[in-house]
Amino acid sequence: MELRGVDFEHGPGKCSQPRGRTQTRIGARPVWRLTSATACRDDGPMHRQNDAAIEVDHLVKRYNKVALAVDDISFRIPRGSVTALLGGNGAGKTTTIAMIMGLILPTSGRVRVLGLPMPEASAQLLHRMNFESPYVDMPMRLTVRQNLSVFGRLYGVVDVPGRIAELAAELDLADLLDRRTGSLSAGQKTRVSLAKALINEPELLLLDEPTASLDPDTADWIRARLAAYRVTRGATLLLASHNMLEVERLCDRVIIMKLGRIADDDTPARILARYQRDTLEEVFLDVARGRGFAAAGEVAP
Repeated sequence: MELRGVDFEHGPGKCSQPRGRTQTRIGARPVWRLTSATACRDDGPMHRQNDAAIEVDHLVKRYNKVALAVDDISFRIPRGSVTALLGGNGAGKTTTIAMIMGLILPTSGRVRVLGLPMPEASAQLLHRMNFESPYVDMPMRLTVRQNLSVFGRLYGVVDVPGRIAELAAELDLADLLDRRTGSLSAGQKTRVSLAKALINEPELLLLDEPTASLDPDTADWIRARLAAYRVTRGATLLLASHNMLEVERLCDRVIIMKLGRIADDDTPARILARYQRDTLEEVFLDVARGRGFAAAGEVAP
């Protein structure tokens, strides 16, 4: 998934076993999906609905009254969890995230973020959430410090210089603060983009390919900081990634989309067991190629 500019065309929780599955069709093949709002842990009762960081109810988005980008999807993400939104190009995940952020309006359905309706309450929610993507550039002529200062003020941070100093220490940015952003390497820009996303200490952090174009060591470093932020702040993370290893390592829950619908929604472990696969990459390919988990060898209940 890629976001270039703003073009959107194309607490740790405990959760229950899913209450059941219903069969829908994507293309010519049946795909099973969970009827309950599957939450993100293997080890306890489901979060109550009012504990949701994100609530998506029967969301539909059509472009030009014809192209159906998102087709009647519903899910709830508990506060403090880490959820991956997966899907190939055209699956609808970019549009879904854009509607969660209030950047585009749904054709029908509702979105609630941190208990408030989106986009109606976007002004109230701005300082409580943030977004990171290596595909969205910050002004290249400004220094890193200037960029972080601008975003800090936009998000209503009280002590912007102090917060920049904290992030510089946490993300190893001290030597970059007075360099022009356009002069940085891809890995350095990703660290700056993450600093921008954390400038307001968000309760909800949305991430688009957070480790794209990074070497394995830098990518692992970014993942470690995201995991630490989730734990120390009790933050909720929703990420889109094509790095299946990253998803397996970071996420409590995986929502797989195809052709605007939810093809599967569960913990990584349960999804792997259901498809009888060893990796999420294999599951991703099964879904992309139209193989439901029953076709992969499991008898559907």
